This record gives sequence, structure tokens and C-alpha cells, in this order.
Amino acid sequence: MPRSNRPRRPKAGRGAAGNAPGGGKHGAGPAPELDLERARAGIARRESAPDGDWMVRTMTARNAEKTYICPGCSTGVLPGIAHLVVWADDHLFGAAAGLAERRHWHTNCWTSRNFRYR
Repeated sequence: MPRSNRPRRPKAGRGAAGNAPGGGKHGAGPAPELDLERARAGIARRESAPDGDWMVRTMTARNAEKTYICPGCSTGVLPGIAHLVVWADDHLFGAAAGLAERRHWHTNCWTSRNFRYR
């Protein structure tokens, strides 16, 4: 019979790190509380518009720490103000270049922007 190359399971009451119970990966301690607001803020969504495809991420008021200039109204997006971070998904030079040219918009400026071409 061929020999198995899998490691054996530790005996009951013994952790993977030694003789101490709970010393392994599982049961090492209580799980940290999940911050749902922070988790939802990091997810970018794709929006299609007449001016292209955009990736839009919500920046919560708690995470907004710097001042930015909104391209929609040319006024400041102040620290502590919830806003949107927007970048081109279909950038000519690739996704990394689109991400490097991301802009911070007021939520109302982004939703009410017009698509007139000059």
C-alpha cells in the first residue's frame, strides 16, 4: 500500500503549534468585529455612461482625510465629507493608468454631470 504524503491531523486537545490547546489556526481567539461601513466602502462598482466606462468607489466621511478639488464644480471636497472616487475603466493606456488618474467627486456633482461634448 502506498504511503500518504499528507501530514497527520493533530490529536484532540493539541494545537498544530505544539501541546497548548488552541495554538493552531482555528480557535486562536475571538474573531474581530467586522466594520461593515469600511468593508462596503472599498468595493468599486462599474458604471457605463455616454462618456465611457467608469469605476466608482464610495469614500465614507470617516475615511475622507484630505482635501481634493472636485472636477464637476471646481470646489474643494473637504475632509470629513463623503464623496466618490472615480477612474476610467477603459483608459487608453490600460487599467493602471486609469487608476493613476482617479479623481474625487462630490456625489451630487457625479450624478448630475452632463454629457454634452464641446
